[in-house]
Amino acid sequence: MLNLVRRLHFYIGLFIAPFIFVAALTGTLYVLTPQIENILYQDALFTQPQGQAKPLAEQIAVARHHTGPETKIYAVRPAPGATDTTRVQFVSADLAASESRSVFVDPYTLAIKGDMVVYGTSGVLPLRTWLDKLHSSLLLGDMGRNYSELAASWLWVAALGGVALWLSSRPRRKAKRITGRFAVSRHWHITLGILLLAGLLFFSATGLTWSQWAGGNIDAMRANLGWMTPQVHTNLHKTPATPSDPHAGHHNTAMVGMAMPDMDMATNATQSPPSVNAANGDWDKVLSAARTAGIGAARVELRQPKGEGRAWTVTEVDRSWPTHVDAVAVDPQNFAVTDHIWFDKFPLIAKLTRWGIDAHMGILFGLANQLILAAFGIGLCLMIALGYRMWWLRRPTAGQANPVQTLLTTWLALSLSARLATLLVAMALGYCLPVMGASLLAFVLVDLLRWRGQGRSNQGARNQLASISPGTKK
Repeated sequence: MLNLVRRLHFYIGLFIAPFIFVAALTGTLYVLTPQIENILYQDALFTQPQGQAKPLAEQIAVARHHTGPETKIYAVRPAPGATDTTRVQFVSADLAASESRSVFVDPYTLAIKGDMVVYGTSGVLPLRTWLDKLHSSLLLGDMGRNYSELAASWLWVAALGGVALWLSSRPRRKAKRITGRFAVSRHWHITLGILLLAGLLFFSATGLTWSQWAGGNIDAMRANLGWMTPQVHTNLHKTPATPSDPHAGHHNTAMVGMAMPDMDMATNATQSPPSVNAANGDWDKVLSAARTAGIGAARVELRQPKGEGRAWTVTEVDRSWPTHVDAVAVDPQNFAVTDHIWFDKFPLIAKLTRWGIDAHMGILFGLANQLILAAFGIGLCLMIALGYRMWWLRRPTAGQANPVQTLLTTWLALSLSARLATLLVAMALGYCLPVMGASLLAFVLVDLLRWRGQGRSNQGARNQLASISPGTKK
């Protein structure tokens, strides 16, 4: 069995590690840029307090005038602090899914401070939007998302396989001083793998929930088990609403499973709001009703009713620690709160989902979270580089290649029960993680081609030796 694990670990390192490296590097860049983004876009994000802030409705009216009367509001985020601007987000037919046009308004002077496209529930600005899409899809859209799913699908296998190989070969007594280029590289490759193991498993699991194919299966499983995140009901007739998508802040399509009360943006940010989205909505009254009902976080988002018989929603959007994601629905006729969800009442799985997503994005514990993720990302890149160095130092020449060093031959060497067990596991994983299954078939195909090619090469060499052996007529 160890030979099979060793061969699989080698193949993951040789063929999948480049994708893992890119995902780790781009993810590290993403989590390190919030402060840079604040500096780069400080004119739009911040202002100087000048007396009393104007009513929210006036701020929104200025933003509407700036964008034109035909524009439709997607959401409004009032200034969370005395030095912050208000965001008024509009939908537009020329924007991609999860994108909205955000107008930044000075709440004191009503000056337009900025006008740019923001992305996802997190409302990240252009710099981090670019990094987000680079990390998730290499800027290639849905096709590119297969790369990140490939990396996430195999990362946990590589990590656990590496630990299994280390446990089977570690010295029982205190090792002597490590010398030699290969030995030093191997030592640090193993050390980093052990130190980063918990993080590697965490990133693999949370990354899969964002993926295109495996994520859909995870979403279906969570729905069947009742693990979806609660969502406030906006239907005034009390029709149950669909659970939400906590990933909406960090993906570029209507992704899967881990979700938040913002699913409509993740599904299609370009859809036109219904006629009930009036130009002069009662923004201040709705916000006041939500505050009275217990929405206390500084960062909140208001959304108008989506149609007749629907309620406003006011949702907390502060996902740092402690987490503030409470939400209420407000009746547009009498401004009574018709429904609410409180995070402290969420099921445990929903809380873990929320925290896992936010930790993966580097926002749960602020700067400490960012630095920890950066350390893991850099460590993973270094571990991959050391793995390639080990391969380069011990790479076989053409004449040294062994045709039996393949996944298929190591699998055939197992007992019948072990072969059946591993086959069932592979089939189950291939079904749940389709990209892993397809790449595993590719591994086997590559092995078969190498085996046949090396076999022909060896046969040619034997024929040549036979032609010049003693007794051969010259």
